Amino acid sequence: MRDFDESNITEAVVARFGQTPDPRLRQVMQSLVRHLHAFVRDVEPSFEEWETSIGFLTATGRMCDDKRQEFILLSDTLGVSMLVDAINHRLPEGATPTTVLGPFYVQDVEERPNGSVLAAGARGEPLHVAGQVTAVGGGPLAGAVVDIWHSDADGFYDVQYRDREPPELRARFRTDAEGRFHFWTITPTAYPVPTDGPVGAMLDACGRHPMRPAHLHYRIAAPGHQTLVTHVFVSGDDYLDSDAVFGVKRELIRDFPAQPPGPAPGGRVMETPWRRLDCDFALKPLG
Repeated sequence: MRDFDESNITEAVVARFGQTPDPRLRQVMQSLVRHLHAFVRDVEPSFEEWETSIGFLTATGRMCDDKRQEFILLSDTLGVSMLVDAINHRLPEGATPTTVLGPFYVQDVEERPNGSVLAAGARGEPLHVAGQVTAVGGGPLAGAVVDIWHSDADGFYDVQYRDREPPELRARFRTDAEGRFHFWTITPTAYPVPTDGPVGAMLDACGRHPMRPAHLHYRIAAPGHQTLVTHVFVSGDDYLDSDAVFGVKRELIRDFPAQPPGPAPGGRVMETPWRRLDCDFALKPLG
């Protein structure tokens, strides 16, 4: 077939993918063509606009390295990450809700003993975090692996600093026989997603703010259970209703009650006020 035009180009391209051996890849590519062509017909871009679009994607790729993933940030700010998350986590009643992984998760993190201090010397209000991991409808999960990470008082994650090697405000814990874990860190604060790249330029051009409400990231894995990726948000944060990546869920908002100086968990005696977070997690069994 020749002489392609607006009326016949889409089905011609779809047909070219009709012999794709893998049926799932065939479905994905044919659907991609139909939706992409429908988008182009809807907005009718000029050549200059299309070149700008290609330039935007090129710049997004150039911002990616082993410490930063600008395409994940783009997916997050377009709400795609949360949509994919929702489709893949249709959970039973009682399971802890999921949310986005975010662009700053690190796979290989040192395992620390329960009670560790993650924020030694870091600015911020001390925070004691404790929780229990259980199965939905079952008992505690001993030996579950709990990854935790969050930003510092300036709104940056450790991997955003080019001159810092040791992990900061990031660690891995293993639950005890009762499925419990606990550690000390600092109270998280609201912060902007990175705005020094093409995603930041997109948000600015669209009149959107880049802020995320204060939160801690969790990734919890246990054999025989679906891995949980979630956040815990600070109640009362100004950005809970306008999170730049659409990640807030009501069930994930918690109080971080203030505590006076004096005796604290782990035998510590605090000379300044501190806060505590007690939050449990229920994982969905596989099968």
